[in-house]
Amino acid sequence: MTAPEAAAPDPECLERVFLCRVLEPGDVVAGRWLREHGAEEVARRLRADLRLPGVTDRRWAGLRARAARAEPVRDWESARAAGVRFVWPRTPEWPAQLDDLGDARPVGLWVRGTPSLRVWALRSVAVVGARACTEYGAHMAATLSAGLAERGWVVVSGGAYGVDGAAHRGALGAGGATVAVLACGVDRPYPRGHTGLITRIAEQGLVIGELPPGEHPTPSRFLVRNRVIAALTRGTVIVEAAHRSGSLVTARAAQRLGRHTMGVPGPATSGLSAGVHELLRGEAVLVGDAAEVVELVGDMGELAPDRRGPVVPRDLLEPAARRVLAALPGQGAASVDDVACGARTTEDEAVARLYELRSLGFVERHGDGWKLTRQAVTAPRQDHRRC
Repeated sequence: MTAPEAAAPDPECLERVFLCRVLEPGDVVAGRWLREHGAEEVARRLRADLRLPGVTDRRWAGLRARAARAEPVRDWESARAAGVRFVWPRTPEWPAQLDDLGDARPVGLWVRGTPSLRVWALRSVAVVGARACTEYGAHMAATLSAGLAERGWVVVSGGAYGVDGAAHRGALGAGGATVAVLACGVDRPYPRGHTGLITRIAEQGLVIGELPPGEHPTPSRFLVRNRVIAALTRGTVIVEAAHRSGSLVTARAAQRLGRHTMGVPGPATSGLSAGVHELLRGEAVLVGDAAEVVELVGDMGELAPDRRGPVVPRDLLEPAARRVLAALPGQGAASVDDVACGARTTEDEAVARLYELRSLGFVERHGDGWKLTRQAVTAPRQDHRRC
């Protein structure tokens, strides 16, 4: 076998490359054709003008026009020359979780970068949000993604300005793994201002997309692309999103697919956080850092640390001593009888606890009465009732 023959794609690969040029991503009618007839038969019918069901005359004519212009061998060879490979269902690198999309499953994916997409997707989290994010949103996306990367998780986002870019940079800055899912050909980074970032992602991670080389993005392609981000990952975190944000499409797709949906809260008055807050009022889970994300999407035992305020000396007292301490007034001295009454205990018990508290520096004796020291007055105190 010659080298060119060894490098040639198999028939199904070539037909799926052809269909990537003809069909739009997320086309459920075409997805049904593929499920019922297979890629090779669908491609044959498109070339031979053998009408498939479920489309209008105009739509079929448009598909036929695209089919006439498609050059799958050229697409495959140009992609290969650019270091881009093509993966499709039932190949070893195909992430099986994308099959959850049903008839909206991608025909195939163009992959730029050396790691295995299937392996990376097994332990991945999507971090997406507003393009016109605030400094707070960029900071939260970057630190959360860095924390995920440090814990061995792959950060998946869309390569856009704002939260997406901050998420990618956070993961890369921590020396971690990140995947950019594009709404255009993986050989032409978009937005142009992120050419350097996407090139760096391709060198250290993965850049993937459904569209063949040279294809440009459109508003509808951005929205349809989001279903891939949702399906590929174990969960989606939204960092800043207005009511009409495209990132909410990703969150709702994740919910439909049974993935975890999480949101980072912002100021109640911020319009850029209004969409996140709406999600949090529903089934989304509030998260503030990577540990809380991993607790939700990770394996059993990957728990976030308990959250509590600083421990003060009063917290270390026995309950009986705390009750006696709480029975002393904020100003002035109190008799043993008053302290016992306020603590609901006997005078002997009150005296014993007062001497204990004195040894710890909480109270001091003044004649026949007792009063709080400066340390005890400035420490947080519990409310109590006097007899």
